[in-house]
Amino acid sequence: METPLRNRDLYRELRYSATRSSGAGGQHVNKVSSRVELRFSIANSQALTDDEKSLIAQKLATRINQAGELVLAAQTERSQYRNKLIVTERFFNLLENALVQHEERIPTHPSKATIAKRMNDKIRLSQKKQNRNNGKHLYDI
Repeated sequence: METPLRNRDLYRELRYSATRSSGAGGQHVNKVSSRVELRFSIANSQALTDDEKSLIAQKLATRINQAGELVLAAQTERSQYRNKLIVTERFFNLLENALVQHEERIPTHPSKATIAKRMNDKIRLSQKKQNRNNGKHLYDI
């Protein structure tokens, strides 16, 4: 079994940068760089296998920029440190979800008993509705 992503040497390949956060916050937001941006180059990664790289590139294609980097940002907290923890956690969750391979579903056909039960239910429902009518129709009135 492969080693978990968090136990590999991925932390060395992550690049962080801090910028000023957007939105409301008064004077504090204008002088503190609390927004953290994480960049990870998938093609240049030494910790991922070629199969993992291609799977990540395929599943996360909309999140990868022209340079082949996965870019994530966090700015919810006022602390740069907490934003760094949040974006790192988000990064690992994203990679782990991208590397999960789902088994392909094999389509099945309904059994003869299931088909017969469904047809009997339809007939029973039809008879129930006909019995409600008591032989009177709107055009007979």
